[in-house]
Amino acid sequence: YKRHFPYLKKIKKKILVSPQIWLTFAPVANQSAQYLKVTLDEINWLSLVYMVVAIPLSFATTWMLDTLGLRITLILGAWLNMLGAVLRFLGTLPGESFKIQYPIVMLGQTLGALAQPLIVFAPTKLAALWFPDHQRATANMIASMANPLGILLANIISPVMAETSAQIPKLLLAYAIPTCIICVLATVGIRSSAPPTPPSASAETSNSEPFVQGIKLLLTNRAYLVLLLCFGSGIAVFTCFSTLLDQILCVKGYSNDFAGLCGALFIVFGIIGAGILGLYVDKTKKFMEATKINMSFCAVACIAFSVVSLMPQQKVAVAAVCSFFGFFGFSIYPVAMELSVECSYPVGEATSAGLVFVSGQVQSVVYIVLLQALTTRLADSPLSTCGEAALSWKVPMMVMAGLCTLFTCCFLVFFNTRYRRLEAEEQFVVYTGTKHPPTPDQVQ
Repeated sequence: YKRHFPYLKKIKKKILVSPQIWLTFAPVANQSAQYLKVTLDEINWLSLVYMVVAIPLSFATTWMLDTLGLRITLILGAWLNMLGAVLRFLGTLPGESFKIQYPIVMLGQTLGALAQPLIVFAPTKLAALWFPDHQRATANMIASMANPLGILLANIISPVMAETSAQIPKLLLAYAIPTCIICVLATVGIRSSAPPTPPSASAETSNSEPFVQGIKLLLTNRAYLVLLLCFGSGIAVFTCFSTLLDQILCVKGYSNDFAGLCGALFIVFGIIGAGILGLYVDKTKKFMEATKINMSFCAVACIAFSVVSLMPQQKVAVAAVCSFFGFFGFSIYPVAMELSVECSYPVGEATSAGLVFVSGQVQSVVYIVLLQALTTRLADSPLSTCGEAALSWKVPMMVMAGLCTLFTCCFLVFFNTRYRRLEAEEQFVVYTGTKHPPTPDQVQ
């Protein structure tokens, strides 16, 4: 354990699990709409607010990570996440104030949305500051997979705890308690933003470019812009899948529990795929090849899901496609984040990875609004388990598959880059004869 996975000991103090708050309502959309007395579109906005808030806040977050450091950023994120979760619970307590319940829950979701980029942007910066080059992709994978772990718990816990609309307050209490514990652990446990001795030459200069200058460099980097657009589209497809899965499957007679199972399989196999790919990329440094191959399989899986999700009584096929989709789709995220740093060095890690995330959030809002607009009401839907009039998702699913395929093809054709950070570290070895920067004692 200590010999082969030394990064686990260092990284365990830095992981925060939070996105349960984001997708609390998606697996139980119908029950939530009934309890809060709102429409399904309004329930979807409880998830969409995360994308809307993250877009302007992301620029401030990248500045905070590259300027103020990991410690302050993560502690602030933990506090915002806790306050949002507690406020959501208080807003759904039984009483006569049903007219203001939804606004209070939305306010709590908004506070959670403010916390999301503060935490989600951290893994790439963490990997760069705390780990050498042969451990960075794996470290990024471990920290990044804390994000889907929260989503996995949401897909499992929400359908089980909220079988009826009256159980929504109990569900929100169950989510609020862990955020309080995590907030205490973050405040007390995170002691520093960086180790005393940088683990690599690039770690010593991770903030070498000022924020505004870094943005200018990114906007003139062709390879980075292709990654920004194409991988951002991949993030948007994942967001659509996670947010709308329950509504897509219920039309064909699938239960909330089965939709939650499919979401769980999507994430579990994604974590497995990310673990395998992270270890492989750390050993081979084939960031670009791994990303292109996995994106291709992900597009195939998206096409398959757009077909099988429209078929009733095909639980095995739907579950298998969701697993396949997760295995290749999720595993791209940490490797693509590292690739964004490699192709844009010496721009700060939080800036290069953060803008990719912003691109994904912007496209997520566009995709979800577009897909919802393309739905049509079904006059007759005898299989539907939805709480209100069923919607046809045939056209939206085909559009999602088409967009995923289009941007995957663009990435395969147009993306090509040097690994600038690795090249800089190799030059450092050549000029100094050592792989690591000198310690403060050595300098003295």
